[in-house]
Amino acid sequence: MLEYGAMNEKLIIIGTGPAGYTAAIYAARADLKPLVFTGDQLGGQLTTTTEVENFPGFPEGIMGPELMFNMSSQAEKFGARYAYETVTAVEKDGESGLFVVKTTGGEYTAQAVIVATGAKARYMGLPGEKELIGHGLTACATCDGSFYRDVPVCVVGGGDSACEEASFLTRFASKVYLIHRRDRLRASKAMQQRVLSNPKIEILWNSTISDYRKDDSGELCGIVLSDTETGEQRPLELKCVFMAIGHEPNSKFLGDLVDTDPAGFIIRPWGGAATRTPGLFAAGDVADAVYKQAISAAGMGCWAALEAERYLLELED
Repeated sequence: MLEYGAMNEKLIIIGTGPAGYTAAIYAARADLKPLVFTGDQLGGQLTTTTEVENFPGFPEGIMGPELMFNMSSQAEKFGARYAYETVTAVEKDGESGLFVVKTTGGEYTAQAVIVATGAKARYMGLPGEKELIGHGLTACATCDGSFYRDVPVCVVGGGDSACEEASFLTRFASKVYLIHRRDRLRASKAMQQRVLSNPKIEILWNSTISDYRKDDSGELCGIVLSDTETGEQRPLELKCVFMAIGHEPNSKFLGDLVDTDPAGFIIRPWGGAATRTPGLFAAGDVADAVYKQAISAAGMGCWAALEAERYLLELED
């Protein structure tokens, strides 16, 4: 049986994006002294963006890394602690009821755990891709579309998300190319019709990106298209590539403690933050297959902290 000892925490939070930091702020203000595991991307996906214009309270916008730093500092001010380790597994001990959190630095136990590990946008894995993220390569049209006014851009994908993003981007871009590797879209008929009837959208069928081109300042200035049937290549000038080929939630390390949908997003059976395992809560993109916005993630982090606090009070009773 596990002993309640020096390595035991009341609450462990896994992840440091908007959901994790907000959960840490609320939990710390409730005097739960949460221990927050940062993982290998301190601040989450928002640290790869430039200016954030749609987070409430910042009429002039704020840089993504600055917003995350401010959230981190606010949580720390109220007593949150940070462990710069990556969680590799979470288990629950049947006798003690404690969670065993295994990390790259050791093992910890906790009475409750909030998972806010986010979801990674799928990219193509081409050379130089990482360096271009935030410099003409992104996976969020809602976040970054307004930065590309009156210039050509492209969206990669063929499902509902790709079509929705292409339609959204026509508000800003001079031209939107929708790059799809097949000869037909996977999107719903209504979404296809919206794209096909928009004169600012041109669909490039049977095409994929084989290379990126960047200018002297390191910003993306074009791509190389490859025909999936003939292999023929041709350059295409544009200012931004929006990836819409799906997201991969960071949930596998939880094993059978949670139920997930076919894509891996954590299911919250009661609509709040609680998972099917008592004491284990999920917030942010790891449990959000639809919105994936900083503000919605922050709201879910609030839910998770409040529910964790209630759970811990019930344990004391």
